[in-house]
Amino acid sequence: MNARDRDVEGRARSARPRDGLGRPLPYGVPGVERQPEGVVRSGAETVREAQRLLDAGMPFHAHEVFEDAWKSGPQGEVPLWRGLAQLAVGLTHAARGNTVGGARLLRRGAGGIEGLRGEAYGIDVPGLVRWARELAGRVEAGGTAVDAVREAPRLGGAG
Repeated sequence: MNARDRDVEGRARSARPRDGLGRPLPYGVPGVERQPEGVVRSGAETVREAQRLLDAGMPFHAHEVFEDAWKSGPQGEVPLWRGLAQLAVGLTHAARGNTVGGARLLRRGAGGIEGLRGEAYGIDVPGLVRWARELAGRVEAGGTAVDAVREAPRLGGAG
C-alpha cells in the first residue's frame, strides 16, 4: 500500500494487522484484534481487562488499556496508569527480544509507580515493583526474549 493508512479523523494510523505483541504483520494476514482506543472504563474494569490481556500474552494490548485509563481517568491517577502502561510496554519489548529497551521500560515503570497507592483497585504496587525490577535484571543478564505469558504479572499479586 503506497498511501498512508488513515483513521476516520484522517490521522495517520496503520491498518496493518498485528500479532499478540503488537508487531505489524503483512496486509491480508490474520492478526489479533486491536484494542479499541479511547474506551472509558472504571479503574476496576481497567485492571480486569488489562489482566486478561496480560494473561493471554498480549502486553502491548494491555498497555493500550492502561493508556486509555490515564487519558480518561482522574488526574490524580495518571502516574499509576502511566507507570502500569510502561510496565506492559517493557514486557512487550522484552518478549520481542529488545532486552535493552525492555529492561529500561520495566525499570521506568517500576520507578513511576513506586510508593503509589493501588489498593482502590486491588493493585499490588510493591509486588509489581519487585516483579519489574527482577524481570529487568533477568532480561539484561540473559539477553534473550522472554515468554510474555509465563512472565505476565498478577496486578493483584505480582509474579
